[in-house]
Amino acid sequence: MRLLFDLSPDDLTAIFLSLKVASAATLFSLPAAVFVGYALARWSFPGRTAVNALVHLPLVLPPVVTGFALLLLFGRRGPIGGFLAEYLGVVFAFRWTGAALAAAVMSFPLMVRPVRLAFENVDPRLSTAARSLGASRLWAFALIELPLAANGLLVGAILGFAKALGEFGATITFVSSIPGETRTISAAIYALLQAPGGDISALRLAAISAAIAVAALVASEALQAQLGGRK
Repeated sequence: MRLLFDLSPDDLTAIFLSLKVASAATLFSLPAAVFVGYALARWSFPGRTAVNALVHLPLVLPPVVTGFALLLLFGRRGPIGGFLAEYLGVVFAFRWTGAALAAAVMSFPLMVRPVRLAFENVDPRLSTAARSLGASRLWAFALIELPLAANGLLVGAILGFAKALGEFGATITFVSSIPGETRTISAAIYALLQAPGGDISALRLAAISAAIAVAALVASEALQAQLGGRK
């Protein structure tokens, strides 16, 4: 049992890097998930079905394909990555920021769905009543719809964080597995399984990863139950 939790400096680095990557991915994805979830729940516009399909595409594509697409777009020679690197000094490829970007893309669909469902469960007549009393559309959203959908936003953030924490395929394709820079828990487990005698270390990281994921899922279920009880 002691050996199971005898973490090495490399193990701790991978754990803290994973938490850093997952936190960054969640923080930067949540505002976009709120916007997209609200748009899909409230607005009717041409191409709505296509947008919904595009949002959920990472769920059905092989993660390696998503990672390769990110490398083509955000690599140093990509149309977006080249521009960001040359004019803004922002580099994603083979950096921890790229790992966060890959994790954000892969976790985005899991964030959008509960956000969308939360807004769909908010009675639009409440916002209409507020606007009839003089509130602007933005104020009605910020003071009425957003607070009523807050539990759905929290559920989406937790699910997105859990998915980002365990992301592997897109991340290793886009940013490789560089110790201390892009080697997250998943990449570290894969590397340990390829090395002789790395089974115990891989088991330690797998147990910690599973514990964090289970805690996130339990929190998500509790919030969903609370949300259902308030309907």
